[in-house]
Amino acid sequence: MSGARALQPALLAAIIAMVAAPALTPAFTGYDPATFPVRIDRPAIQPAGYAFSIWGLIYLWLLAHAAFGLFKRKGDPAFLRPALPLLISGLLGSVWLAIASSSPLMATAVILVMGALALLAYLRADPVQDRWLLAAPLAIYAGWLTAACGVSVGVILAGYGVLSNTASALAMLAVVIGVALTVLARRPAMPVYGATVVWAAIGVVVANWADTPIVAYTAIAGAALVAVSTVITLRRG
Repeated sequence: MSGARALQPALLAAIIAMVAAPALTPAFTGYDPATFPVRIDRPAIQPAGYAFSIWGLIYLWLLAHAAFGLFKRKGDPAFLRPALPLLISGLLGSVWLAIASSSPLMATAVILVMGALALLAYLRADPVQDRWLLAAPLAIYAGWLTAACGVSVGVILAGYGVLSNTASALAMLAVVIGVALTVLARRPAMPVYGATVVWAAIGVVVANWADTPIVAYTAIAGAALVAVSTVITLRRG
């Protein structure tokens, strides 16, 4: 019982640490191309820079979730169920930027764990009770990390010559869309997850429209598929 009481304060502290991390680490604009055997200055799987502004909303919403849970729903089972995986994901998020600046392989491993834990937290969250302060902030976090995991793996695959830049982008778009559709089927009543994946996919469209149209068209198709699935599952939910 004492562990459960400590969980929510620890979660708030972890989210605060994650939010503060960008101010304490050098600015991150992507993995350094010079660290890879195959130098790719602009990975095709990486969304346009503006898309990363969503982190501001993610941070604010997660802070609201953790603070509301601690001060207004302390000990509530609905807030405790997703708290542990979100806590661990947040702690990893607080050090991820420092890792990413020096070790893309390690950073990819870490973000995959972060993403898996974020999805677990989201799938544990009650989609009805306090939905905009419980499930919704976890949905946007899990949605963006679903895309971010695909981006990180795609950059690694291309940078180490496992696949070409275009092929790795196409492969990871397929994986991200597949994961998103699976998650949408599990949580039909919360549109924020699908909307976040669509946001990321549109960022890929913008980044590739001029130079790599096949990736842009694939991202458009994926965004449309997720958007339609979000609407259909929401109506069913």
